[in-house]
Amino acid sequence: MNPADAIRPAHVEVSLGAIAQNYDAIRAHVGTAQVMPVVKANAYGHGLVEVARHLMTHGAPCLGVALLEEAIVLRQAGVTIPILVFGGVATRQIPQFIEHGLMMAASSIDKLRQIDEAAAAVKTKARVHLKIDTGMERIGVHWYSAEKLLEASLQFSNVEVAGIYSHFASSDDSDLSAAREQLSRFLEVLEFYPKHGLQPPLRHIANSGGILQLPESHLDLVRPGIMLYGVYPSKETLRTVPLTSALSWKSQVVFFKVVQPGSPVSYGGTWRSDHQVRVVTVPVGYGDGYFRALSNRGSVLIRGQRHPIVGRVCMDQFMVNLEWGTAYNGDVVTLIGSDGAETITAQDVADAAGTIAYEVLTNINSRVPRVYL
Repeated sequence: MNPADAIRPAHVEVSLGAIAQNYDAIRAHVGTAQVMPVVKANAYGHGLVEVARHLMTHGAPCLGVALLEEAIVLRQAGVTIPILVFGGVATRQIPQFIEHGLMMAASSIDKLRQIDEAAAAVKTKARVHLKIDTGMERIGVHWYSAEKLLEASLQFSNVEVAGIYSHFASSDDSDLSAAREQLSRFLEVLEFYPKHGLQPPLRHIANSGGILQLPESHLDLVRPGIMLYGVYPSKETLRTVPLTSALSWKSQVVFFKVVQPGSPVSYGGTWRSDHQVRVVTVPVGYGDGYFRALSNRGSVLIRGQRHPIVGRVCMDQFMVNLEWGTAYNGDVVTLIGSDGAETITAQDVADAAGTIAYEVLTNINSRVPRVYL
């Protein structure tokens, strides 16, 4: 879609080229390890199907998602490469995993047995990745109880163990002691394979933080999430891989007015000026995923200048104080991205809203058209 063709005077621009460039940078950084791009949560707000198709044609060997529904959408869109679904598996979902040729997480002997029975019923093999909890306490068998699961995984003739993995809880921190402890626990679990004279399946634990800060965690496969889209996982994380931001969020000025001294702006009258100012209205709000927490705290770019949001962000609109600057109806308003020498990053928006860049990106909802460059 061309931005000029969008009905709404607001859209997100996604550079598929930047995503591919980031993928290549990650691949160069991790050496022989495979790279599994993570496209869950609508590819972190960038567009699930479009991003997945582009990465598949760019040579990605596999993809990771969080939900069965995401994986089925990709299969229906013609994405044929292996897809791992990270989330917990409900028993009733197993036949759909098998039908669509999807890899699922297995964290218990009972779940392996259910998967084996479902695969046997349709005379096929199901592919799983064993999930080991090394300190996240989310899903997965505890590392200290994992050996029985690994032993049992060898007994089911209709289950192929394609991988074994864990997940870091704090690999993006400046203090990596907890992440290193998790890695040590995971490596301890993996000793099961050489101890029994077996070749291990694909071993993986490194998310974006692990890729950037813990090269010893790269193992056989890495799973870049937010860094694939050109955003570092935290302000503390080392920038060991050069990244290019792939997303810009733009709108337009739709109304201009002069506001008199003392006149309240927006719901609740939380902002008023003590002098005459020019205020413009932008047709984006929390109904689009632009945080209400940015009320009187966020800023945007208009004509290459940074201007503050004033008053409360409404469901569908917010107001911007130009002081006595110039803007006209139809002028571009940049919520995330660059205008001239000024840039507002997803991290900047997160800081202003008191959240994380992950939430900023994934919060941009389907009311906002995506334009692919």
